[in-house]
Amino acid sequence: MALARAYFDTSAIVKRYVAEPGSPRARALLRRYRVVSSVLMPIEALSAFARRHAVGDLTDRDFAAIVSRLDGDRPMWELLEVTPLVLARAEELVRTGGLRALDAVHVGSALLFESEGGIRLPFITADDSQRAGAARARLGVIWVAG
Repeated sequence: MALARAYFDTSAIVKRYVAEPGSPRARALLRRYRVVSSVLMPIEALSAFARRHAVGDLTDRDFAAIVSRLDGDRPMWELLEVTPLVLARAEELVRTGGLRALDAVHVGSALLFESEGGIRLPFITADDSQRAGAARARLGVIWVAG
């Protein structure tokens, strides 16, 4: 049986690869749902891991292992392009919803995916301000407490 899809923000995906508060919940959700996200998500995740590596929170070996797992997981994800429609929606969300730029791209991507596909997706995030913005945009938010 195919898994239902859910939109995963980078903040929830990162918890798959590093142990931190909320990681068990994020991993359980990743077993329950197929990942839909922005094409920017792998870049954001890699950036988060690179920052942790640079400050010594990840060893060279751990960083290499995480990058390898991230690359291996990528073909299983449905990554949505950043189109002019996504950017227009993101701009509107920044203006009216107080979202940061990349948070608005994620919320805008999920909203556009829902409207074009005629389906509701859970929106999974561990970012508190994004959670509030996604809820204001009437997405079905699943909070991964961190």
